[in-house]
Amino acid sequence: MNAPLYNNQILRLAAAVPPARLADPMATVEKRSPVCGSRVTVDVVTDADGRVAELGLEVRACALGQASASLMAAHAPGQDAASLDVARAALAAWLAGTGPLPPWPGIDIFTPALPHTARHPSIRLAFEAVAEAALAAVRA
Repeated sequence: MNAPLYNNQILRLAAAVPPARLADPMATVEKRSPVCGSRVTVDVVTDADGRVAELGLEVRACALGQASASLMAAHAPGQDAASLDVARAALAAWLAGTGPLPPWPGIDIFTPALPHTARHPSIRLAFEAVAEAALAAVRA
């Protein structure tokens, strides 16, 4: 694990976070890391089948949190609350060293962060927020 923590792939994703919140979301969830102060707000609108149809973000986080939010936003549309919760749990388990690499496209870019446990909450924020927001939207 000699790969740099902040590599070009992570920095590119961090710079590509969509900056727009939704004007009329069905649900909004804000998550904050008490460890580093990173914060992610996720707005969602779901379709009739309960799948994420629209996604809005506001991210105030380190490059790892920004990259994670960008990666989440690229693949969350079309997912339902259950699949997003599975992704959230798989990411948490992988970061904690208790599970395999999650089947989320591109998530392996965070492999250099595995030994840096203080960075894990920031990486998890967007996935936690979108899973909760999708569930709240379905219940609304």
